[in-house]
Amino acid sequence: MLKDGAKHFSGLEEAVYRNIQACKELAQTTRTAYGPNGNGQIQAVRDMGMNKMVINRLEKLFVTNDAATILRELEGLCVPGCHGLALLCLLNAGIKGVQHPAAKMIVMASHMQEQEVGDGTNFVLVFAGALLELAEELLRIGLSVSEVISGYEIACKKAHEILPDLVCCSAKNLRDVDEVSSLLRTSVMSKQYGSETFLAKLIAQACVSIFPDSGNFNVDNIRVCKILLHGGQERASGLLELEGLMVCIAFWVLESNLVPLEEHPVLKNRAILLHGMVFKKETEGDVTSVKDAKIAVYSCPFDGMITETKGTVLIKTAEELMNFSKGEENLMDAQVKAIAGTGANVIVTGGKVADMALHYANKYNIMLVRLNSKWDLRRLCKTVGATALPKLTPPVLEEMGHCDSVYLSEVGDTQVVVFKHEKEDGAISTIVLRGSTDNLMDDIERAVDDGVNTFKVLTRDKRLVPGGGATEIELAKQITSYGETCPGLEQYAIKKFAEAFEAIPRALAENSGVKANEVISKLYSVHQEGNKNVGLDIEAEVPAVKDMLEASILDTYLGKYWAIKLATNAAVTVLRVDQIIMAKPAGGPKPPSGKKDWDDDQND
Repeated sequence: MLKDGAKHFSGLEEAVYRNIQACKELAQTTRTAYGPNGNGQIQAVRDMGMNKMVINRLEKLFVTNDAATILRELEGLCVPGCHGLALLCLLNAGIKGVQHPAAKMIVMASHMQEQEVGDGTNFVLVFAGALLELAEELLRIGLSVSEVISGYEIACKKAHEILPDLVCCSAKNLRDVDEVSSLLRTSVMSKQYGSETFLAKLIAQACVSIFPDSGNFNVDNIRVCKILLHGGQERASGLLELEGLMVCIAFWVLESNLVPLEEHPVLKNRAILLHGMVFKKETEGDVTSVKDAKIAVYSCPFDGMITETKGTVLIKTAEELMNFSKGEENLMDAQVKAIAGTGANVIVTGGKVADMALHYANKYNIMLVRLNSKWDLRRLCKTVGATALPKLTPPVLEEMGHCDSVYLSEVGDTQVVVFKHEKEDGAISTIVLRGSTDNLMDDIERAVDDGVNTFKVLTRDKRLVPGGGATEIELAKQITSYGETCPGLEQYAIKKFAEAFEAIPRALAENSGVKANEVISKLYSVHQEGNKNVGLDIEAEVPAVKDMLEASILDTYLGKYWAIKLATNAAVTVLRVDQIIMAKPAGGPKPPSGKKDWDDDQND
């Protein structure tokens, strides 16, 4: 029926079990990265989530425990036991990363979690993997696929009914920096354990300062600028001179140890909250500082006009050559003079800057900044209230932007241009990261991204549930009790769905180095007494539990709601597949196999 080269798999053994195996291996890859990851600052507390070292197709190195980054950058992944069903790992425009016929569904679920919530992607992978692993047990003892799917869907619906009752608190005032900081600690802790209090406070300051009255928060308005430190130790003066940062996150690097800014004796309490944008650029001209800046933004090069068609100019004498050059100079002079006549004293261009144009900009005392990124250009326009002009024409008053000062400063040995606002609220905030390595700053940037996304989720739904496995154990307990009351074979699937929730605290316990079975038993024992907020104590040297509400370890309600829903939908979709039909791969014939060195025949 099929062409030569096509593959066909059907039945439990060939299709369903192989799909489950592929998804289990994918979940196992990121399972050890679940939980807080430390940076070695606090010796009394062990690190939990292990990092993964990923080298993508461009040979760029990533060292992270962020599941979204791991999946996005994976190009090849082998699953033992898949036999003829190879795990294809390609890069797609829609879903980047793993592209197995079944594992892709799990990746898509985590991708949707990233788009919807911005955090909790690893939860989706671990929970979906646990659901499929337990589904395989049910299928091997004789249950049909439809009965397992029906039980999972009933249990998922019941979990969403129970979840509102597990809400332990709600955010009261999202404009209070201290309150928001305590709510962001958990999401930041998963990436930077030990620095979560410091980072969460500065992220909260950045988010609160640009939170609009309408309540429509945009995560793109939080910008990150990464500056690499050089040498073993940086002078403090270079940082203290930089007063135009929206939010300054700095790390003092000494003998490869990171010390937060708030703990350094010289830089203590030097983190200031100002408004504006910071670009890792230098000014083009001689003017390096402007007060009460009126900004003209151009998306075109700052150069003379170029005709659309080619032309030839015939010059016969030296006088004609001088007149031709003088005419070009006069035209550029008139253009820059007209711009200066509108009151603009800062020009931002998105293209190259000609030497002649730079000369006249210096002549009329205009500060010139070049931004290669159109994305940065658009965000700067939003910050200063300007309109990007496509041609080098004098801007009208409505097209010009304004900020209190624009100046060139220095952080360490890196030149930065600062656009500073004095007003208390702004449209864009910038977080400046300083670290000894690119991988370190990338990981901190991911922590910032998780914190900002958590704030966005809180603007949509202020409800919070206890973290540390407390919510999962309570759901497992109540769904198990519910499964006992259900008739039919679906009750076995409902109980297995409840058992799958144990994978979350079990992963936390295993990654922290304590006995998982003992932790699970203690959690069930405490929850049977009615303590819904009790979860795993990751700071204890022995298996222990504590109240998550008192410890301020909280997860967002929406994050948990969508993670359960997406993981269940992905697992059910994988189980529904009973046949796999793979067409013949496109491409020409394979090269002939034989001698590897084609020059050997000359010696025969």
